[in-house]
Amino acid sequence: METTPPEDDVTNATTTTTTNSDDPSPENETLISETQNPNSDVPGGDSSPPPRKRRRRKKQFPEMIPFRLLRAHSRSIVNKSIEHTNEIPVKIHRRRRISELTKEDDVEALIAISVGFPVDSLTEEEIEANVVSQIGGNEQTSYINVRNHILSRWRSNVSIWLTKEQVQESVRPENLGFVDSAYYFLLNHGYINFGLAPAIKEEKLKSPNGVEKSNVIIIGAGLSGLVAARQLIFLGFKVVVLEGRNRPGGRVKTRTMNGNGMVVAADLGGSVLTGINGNPLGVLARQLEFPLHKVRDICPLYLPDGRLVNSEVDSRVEVSFNKLLDRVCKLRQVMMEDCNSVDVSLGTAFEAFRRINSVAEDPQEMMLLNWHLANLEYANASLMSDLSMAYWDQDDPYEMGGDHCFIPGGNERFVRGLAEELPICYGKTVDSIRYGVDGARVYAGGLEFSSDMVLCTVPLGVLKKGSIEFVPELPRRKIDAIHKIGFGLLNKVAMLFPYDFWGGGIDTFGHLTEDPSMRGEFFLFYSYSAVSGGPLLVALVAGEAAIKFEMVSPVESVRRVLDILRGIFNPKGINVPDPLQVVCTQWGKDEFSYGSYSYVATGSSGDEYDILAESVGGGRVFFAGEATNRQYPATMHGAFLSGMREAANILSMAKRRSIAPWEKIDDHKEESKDLDALFESPDLKFGNFSVLYDPRSDDPESNSLLRAEFSGKIIGFGSLHLYGLLPKKQAIELSEVDEEAYRMKMLYNKFAVRLFGRMEVYDVAESLIACIKSARSNSNGSLDQ
Repeated sequence: METTPPEDDVTNATTTTTTNSDDPSPENETLISETQNPNSDVPGGDSSPPPRKRRRRKKQFPEMIPFRLLRAHSRSIVNKSIEHTNEIPVKIHRRRRISELTKEDDVEALIAISVGFPVDSLTEEEIEANVVSQIGGNEQTSYINVRNHILSRWRSNVSIWLTKEQVQESVRPENLGFVDSAYYFLLNHGYINFGLAPAIKEEKLKSPNGVEKSNVIIIGAGLSGLVAARQLIFLGFKVVVLEGRNRPGGRVKTRTMNGNGMVVAADLGGSVLTGINGNPLGVLARQLEFPLHKVRDICPLYLPDGRLVNSEVDSRVEVSFNKLLDRVCKLRQVMMEDCNSVDVSLGTAFEAFRRINSVAEDPQEMMLLNWHLANLEYANASLMSDLSMAYWDQDDPYEMGGDHCFIPGGNERFVRGLAEELPICYGKTVDSIRYGVDGARVYAGGLEFSSDMVLCTVPLGVLKKGSIEFVPELPRRKIDAIHKIGFGLLNKVAMLFPYDFWGGGIDTFGHLTEDPSMRGEFFLFYSYSAVSGGPLLVALVAGEAAIKFEMVSPVESVRRVLDILRGIFNPKGINVPDPLQVVCTQWGKDEFSYGSYSYVATGSSGDEYDILAESVGGGRVFFAGEATNRQYPATMHGAFLSGMREAANILSMAKRRSIAPWEKIDDHKEESKDLDALFESPDLKFGNFSVLYDPRSDDPESNSLLRAEFSGKIIGFGSLHLYGLLPKKQAIELSEVDEEAYRMKMLYNKFAVRLFGRMEVYDVAESLIACIKSARSNSNGSLDQ
């Protein structure tokens, strides 16, 4: 399981901590600015750290990963084919010998594998979509060949829009009959023609063919919500995104830090692209021509007194660590075969084997072993004592291959591109979701939003907290899954220094501690100098230390991390200067996440991820996010893929239900046409607002009917309208405000106006609408005479 950490804690200060007035978001952030003059000392010291290579990935248990030899074989084929493709697949999870594939299909099949498709069978999504009339046989084989060809062709140039006609020109004649099925499956499920390349965006903005589909409210503007919104709009849905924060991105946040004329980008949440091959975020990076910085594996470790760990001892402990994990793996296989449902914590089993085998009895060896355990707790955002021994690494077979990479400038560059022109309502904290046979209603910030379907993408921590009321209550199996899956914590301290005193030849270095309960405190440092735009160093806090970190003053935490750095570098003659600016995260206190990312807790399994992904209410409320993705949990690409998955599920449900626009649902079609006609000539119009006055009264306190339009180029085929009642004098006051954002704020905060969808407007304003309609009708009649 890889990491997708979230948000952070920031406040500006020179000697004290205060609220950052330029960031109105309610997120807990702590930022410390140092005003001292930069130290004149220059970097130097040990220039040749020991070549210890470490990855943040979990140890894969060989017995749990089928076809490892096949994966190695596939890599050798890919390496030979790399000059002909721009995609490097590495993942196989269905039985088929590579030698059984024809040479011309090798590369296409391997690219399909890297994206997550099996070699010789259909996915559950394909089966549910009825891509072939019969499972198995020659028809299925032909379909798979076409599917693989389409994937390979688009992945070779992700900046173009691949048309069905282009596919037809390049497939074998005997397979032409399967082009429609394969092409539209891949298109509608977001496997091709997705992203932010100019040609892709242009096609996505075109009006969809056919009848306009349903309305969908998406809760949360994180990666899953943004991706789902863009795909649903392309598929013909009307979409509104409700976001509690005042920015998009969710647990992906890039903080701008400043000092000495430098402006750097610090990823305080999701930071590392954990495996670039087949990764949809890798596709976005290629489309936007973002350079990728490979995270170098060399990671020297330092003892508490600043000395480098002896390389022989380091190697010996690492080997012992991996052997202990292998023995735990064998134990769990026996337990699962004999006891089936028995589960204990990974920490309990690991410690038992450590004692039995007398591993790490020397103090330095114990510190080293604890460092590896801290790294494991970092990968899972959890304590070893909370991880399921049986299933903690259940996602390992699906791990994305290739290098782990940083995006220069931060991952918020992806977020900005995905959020561009989407209809997002910020500062809308959702309180309640009510759903039934006629649709769904979402209550947020005193407003009511109505739709046919809702996609909930809030983090698992929010669901655990019960911040959102579901009416009716969620099914018991889903509630149980929410409680069973773990949602852990990782924190960071980002420090901008006057110069890079640690040296630019490495991207990571580690620090050991004598206190096992604090083994995760600043145990690993990431150097972002090569990608952030300045000398930025990020210290990680994992495990039990991450929890305690949020109970300590940020000033004290910064003092502690500087003591560690000076203990490492000062003995080498390198002076560690005071940082120009520091940011400390507190994801556990963040009301929009309450933690960092999910993990498989004791007593749970991968099944809970699938249950969390299930829709409820007969297909009225859907769920997305990293904690709904069994194959790729706790990753940014897992969140991305879950958004695409649910967009396809919503399309499938809309087709089965044959829902037309929501006017048809409530049998208000004719009334809606009349309402649209009334607003063609409003009494007052300004910006995105139109107002109809009560024709029965000139009193400034008399009610008027307001219509707010949510539109944008990306909606393409129309606009979403919400309605509200407010006194005439307030409507006039609203019209005198210049900025649209201020109008919305005045409407919500000052006037406390509730907005309604088209379904409810006749319930709350039927009399007023009837009077306006009558007055307009009489006026038109007299003119005709």
